[in-house]
Amino acid sequence: MGKDQLRTKARRLIAAANELLAIAHELEASDGDGRTDDFAATHSVKDSPVWAEVARATYRDRRRRTDLFADPALFGEPAWDILLDLFIAAKERKRLPVTSACIGAAVPATTALRWLTVLEDKGLILRENDSNDARRVFVRLSAEGYEKMVAYFSDVAGDLRSDEDINSPALRMAQ
Repeated sequence: MGKDQLRTKARRLIAAANELLAIAHELEASDGDGRTDDFAATHSVKDSPVWAEVARATYRDRRRRTDLFADPALFGEPAWDILLDLFIAAKERKRLPVTSACIGAAVPATTALRWLTVLEDKGLILRENDSNDARRVFVRLSAEGYEKMVAYFSDVAGDLRSDEDINSPALRMAQ
């Protein structure tokens, strides 16, 4: 089997996994009578490939603020930067080493490591040892963390669509 065929199968598996996550979320939110809880009713969670670009733009905007105001302390929110970085990596099907996640947080490594621990304790991320290099550890969003990021970007897109008439091709693709 060639590389292109493997990539195509991998993409199909990822799409199926995302669909299964959405179904699991709906089942979990259901109270057994076909009704859903308030969170599920108010959050139409729909994954989309476009969320990766929206997350990238969000991350770039955060760096731009720091560049313009020349004081990183004004806009420090390392947990959000880490979640954005991990979401982008998940959408691109890339593995992110802990060191890269720390760099992406744009704070000192010790601060980023503390935030990684907090996010792990909250069940939003997982650490995984590298089977090829015992010195390296990867970090990724948990299923719950991924689902919450999708819900966030889905809500943002919904807010944008309801606040003003936007004819963005990216938002049309997400619908």
